Amino acid sequence: MKKRSRNNLVRRYLTLLVGLLIMSFGVAFSIKAGLGTSPVSSVPYVLSLIVPMTVGETTILINCLLVLLQILLLRRQFELVQLIQVPVAIAFGYLTDLAVWVLSPIVPAAYWQQWLFCILGILLVGIGVSFEVTADVVTMAGEGVALALCKTTKLPFAKAKITVDCSLVVIAVVLSFLFLHTLAGVREGTIAAALFVGMTAKQVNRPMSRIGNLLLA
Repeated sequence: MKKRSRNNLVRRYLTLLVGLLIMSFGVAFSIKAGLGTSPVSSVPYVLSLIVPMTVGETTILINCLLVLLQILLLRRQFELVQLIQVPVAIAFGYLTDLAVWVLSPIVPAAYWQQWLFCILGILLVGIGVSFEVTADVVTMAGEGVALALCKTTKLPFAKAKITVDCSLVVIAVVLSFLFLHTLAGVREGTIAAALFVGMTAKQVNRPMSRIGNLLLA
């Protein structure tokens, strides 16, 4: 990785912070929709229903565990710079709690309103991911595990990401039935998020790359 100036790094981390804020509202809209969260948020959400922790706090916990999983998978290949994922996860967790609090007075009543919130959540998460990619300073823990799988198993990134997402959804389902005796956090919205978050990010990446070339060069 080429050496970057201090001002350049500040701009990049501010871009990442904006992306985290946008993503946190995407997660909050998905939670408010009640149609299931994204695969990456499914386990933290279900866990928040089981233990006396907020969804932001469980997000921090799960992301830290995903960083630990990367270390176990990569061992000596793990780059210490990737430990930055931990403070990023902490920031994202507390921003998620802030977003959930901001949206707390809003309750979608009709099914079409739930889908509207779900779609808003998907769009915001996709846009936030695009900001993260444009910032190009650190990956989120979920993508970090997928990249670790790529290195250790030679799987293409797309297949590794699907493996990680499906594993998280299965864990969320098992936790739901085991502790809540019902299905929570995984519904039709989860499938929609799995299909369209990446597509949204890909579309937003095109104009964002031009902005990034201007502001972050």
